Amino acid sequence: MDAGSMSSSSSSNLKGQSRCPLQEQFLHRKNSKENLDRFIPNRSAMDFDYAHYMLTEEKTGKENPNSAICSPAREAYRRQLAETFNMNRTRILAFKNKAPTPVELIPQAHSSTSSLHQPKPTKPRRHIPQTSERTLDAPDLVDDYYLNLLDWGSSNVLAICLGSTVYLWDASDGSTSELVTIDDENGPVTSVSWAPDGRHIAIGLNNSEVQLWDSTANRQLRSLRGGHRSRVGSLAWNNHILTTGGMDGKIINNDVRIRDHVVETYRGHTQEVCGLKWSASGQQLASGGNDNLLHIWDRSTASSNSATQWLHRLEEHTSAVKALAWCPFQGNLLATGGGGGDRCIKFWNTHTGACLNSIDTGSQVCALLWNKNERELLSSHGFTQNQLTLWKYPSMVKTAELTGHTSRVLFMAQSPDGCTVATAAADETLRFWNVFGAPEVAKPAPKTVREPFAQLNRIR
Repeated sequence: MDAGSMSSSSSSNLKGQSRCPLQEQFLHRKNSKENLDRFIPNRSAMDFDYAHYMLTEEKTGKENPNSAICSPAREAYRRQLAETFNMNRTRILAFKNKAPTPVELIPQAHSSTSSLHQPKPTKPRRHIPQTSERTLDAPDLVDDYYLNLLDWGSSNVLAICLGSTVYLWDASDGSTSELVTIDDENGPVTSVSWAPDGRHIAIGLNNSEVQLWDSTANRQLRSLRGGHRSRVGSLAWNNHILTTGGMDGKIINNDVRIRDHVVETYRGHTQEVCGLKWSASGQQLASGGNDNLLHIWDRSTASSNSATQWLHRLEEHTSAVKALAWCPFQGNLLATGGGGGDRCIKFWNTHTGACLNSIDTGSQVCALLWNKNERELLSSHGFTQNQLTLWKYPSMVKTAELTGHTSRVLFMAQSPDGCTVATAAADETLRFWNVFGAPEVAKPAPKTVREPFAQLNRIR
C-alpha cells in the first residue's frame, strides 16, 4: 500500500465555494522587458579626440554663417588633411566592433576535401521556462493518487474531473464548458479518457460504471455496467476497445460497438489497478496496481472464454505502480514509476521482461510523459518538492526541475502537438508548462519543375 496516497480534502469544499473552476490566476510579475531600450556605446571602439573635433570644428560653418570665409587654398588644405587623418567619417559613437576579417588558413583548392573532416555544428541548447505559462483554478480536485482525472484529447480539448463534475477546457480559445455532473450516489468521477477521435470520452465512476459521452453533441451515448464491482480508477483506449481497471483488481476489454461489451478479462492484480497504458502498436498493455505489481499483457493471446494469462509479471517495484509511459521512439521500451515507498523510475524491455535501468528520484512518482520530439522523459512528484523533473534519456541526467505546485503533482497530460504539458495537483491548481518546446519544422522538399506535356509519352 502506498503510504499517504489517500488524503481527505475537507477544506476543498470551502475553497471551492469562492473559486470558479478553470479561471485563470493572474499573478503580479515584474516585466522582464523593463529598461531594455537603452543603448550603451562601446567606449573601446570610439576615438574621443576625433569625436571632439567633429562636434566643434564646423561651428564656424553652418552653425555660424557670419564668420570669416576661408580662402580656397585654406579649404583645399583642410580637405587634404581630413583625408590623410581619416576624418571623413560620419559616425561619432560606435555601438559594436566590426568582426575581424577571416584569415584563410587553407587554400581554396583544398577546402572541398577538408570540409569532409569538419565536425557537425552542435545543436543549440533549448531554453526551458522555469515557471508555468498559465495557471487555472481547479477547486474540488480529489487528492487521490490512484485516480486518473486529467486527459488532453486529439481535438485540443482538455478534460478534468473536479469532484463529481467533468469540465472541458478548449486550448484553442481558452473557453470552458461543463460536460456532466454525476449524482452524489454514483460519484465522484474517478477516471477520464478521450477516445482517439478526440470527440468521444469515457468517464469512470465511483459506483463501478463507465459512461461514454459525445462531447460535441454534449450527450451520453451509453453506460458500461456489470464488469466491475467497485470504482473504476483507470481507463485506456485501443481503437474501439476501451480497457478499464477497477479497485476489484480486474482489467476488462470493452468493445464499445456491441451490446455485450465485455470481450476479454485480465486477472493478475490482487488490489486496485491504478495505471493502464496501451503501446502505440496496440499489441501490448501495461498495467500497474496497488499490489506493487507491473503486468505486460499481449493482445494476441487474449481470450474471451477465460481469464487471459499475462506475458510478464514484474515485481521489482516496492510500492504502488501508477505512472506508465511507452517510449515513442522505441516500441518495446516502457517507463514506470513507483509510489512513496519506492520512488524509482524503471525502464523495461517488454519483449523480454528485463529491467534495463532504475533511478531513485527521492520522492513519490505520480506520472510520466515522454517528449515526442527529443529523447527526454518528464516525471511529476510528491513530497517533498512537488516538482516536475526533466530527464535526458538514456543517461538520466536531470535537464531541468520545475517548481510551482505546493502539493503533490498527481496528474499530467500532453497537448496533441507534444509541446505543452498540463499538470493538476492537490493544491487545486491546473498549470501549463512549455517544457518540451516546439518541434523542429522539416524543410520543405524542393519543388520539381515539370516539363511541358510531361504527362504525355515521349516520341522516340
